[in-house]
Amino acid sequence: QVQLVESGGGLVQAGGSLRLSCAASGSIFSRNVMGWHRQAPGKQRELVATITSGGVTDYGDSVKGRFTISRDNVKNTVYLQMNSLKPEDTAAYICNINWVTKDYWGKGTLVTVSS
Repeated sequence: QVQLVESGGGLVQAGGSLRLSCAASGSIFSRNVMGWHRQAPGKQRELVATITSGGVTDYGDSVKGRFTISRDNVKNTVYLQMNSLKPEDTAAYICNINWVTKDYWGKGTLVTVSS
């Protein structure tokens, strides 16, 4: 079994920054993809960013140029540096790790951006 624990969410003013962390534990395949999705009230879950164990990244269009994803493969931890935050970034940010047929999700951490 795999567990994901997110941290770093909170309240920030528009234009500010936050850094999220997600630590994975358990039986983890070394070649995997970790990432962040988000879900705002009344909206569908959307991709924020992903990163492979080899360091290849992908970003959702709405966060390109503002957010940066990184990871520490030794610690099985993924980070999301969020800069120039906007009120529309307000959402629950949910961590994910997947490989082959396995797909695990965290419980999420709430990010609120005030205008």
